[in-house]
Amino acid sequence: MRFFEITLLAALANFFAIFSVYANVEITQAPLDKYQWSYDTDPYGSEAIINEKLIRHGGIWIKFKRVPRVDAKRNSWVELIHRLPGASLAGSQKIRLTYQCDIALIIKLSQQEYGKHGDKSYAHYQIELPATNQWSTKEVDLKDFSRPAWTPTNSTDHGLIPKHIDEIYLTPSMTDKDGGEAILQVRAIELIP
Repeated sequence: MRFFEITLLAALANFFAIFSVYANVEITQAPLDKYQWSYDTDPYGSEAIINEKLIRHGGIWIKFKRVPRVDAKRNSWVELIHRLPGASLAGSQKIRLTYQCDIALIIKLSQQEYGKHGDKSYAHYQIELPATNQWSTKEVDLKDFSRPAWTPTNSTDHGLIPKHIDEIYLTPSMTDKDGGEAILQVRAIELIP
């Protein structure tokens, strides 16, 4: 009887060991591609601080210091930029992000119609993720993105058009009025059909 119990326990231990290996393989993310990541700050004094290079040890660590808005025509900004490998979000329904950020994190999607070369429609959509000091993986659906409160009411809403988006912007949620500081870390990003 004792031999049977030992054999059964050994078989169960082997099963769980094999299962945990497969489970770990399944959640392994593709490494971050250094050619798809960059960062940007305004010319008014905001800063981005990195450790030697943007991607180290398989992840990104970046500290942003954003100055308050300069005046009505000159706003400050800080952003971590992910250039999409397929040059657009076409065919994607969701974004899965593994990150840490000590304040709330905004994922921004700006369409080709947005900005100085656009049609003045403010085709900019975003969603906010909670602050976390531990690695957290969040999956967001593109249909849940919306235009921010600062969008002019007289602007045309085209709706989010995935094929018109070629980059994903990640920015800690700092206010125009106060600016602020935050550390953002990214371990993985994935587009889900």
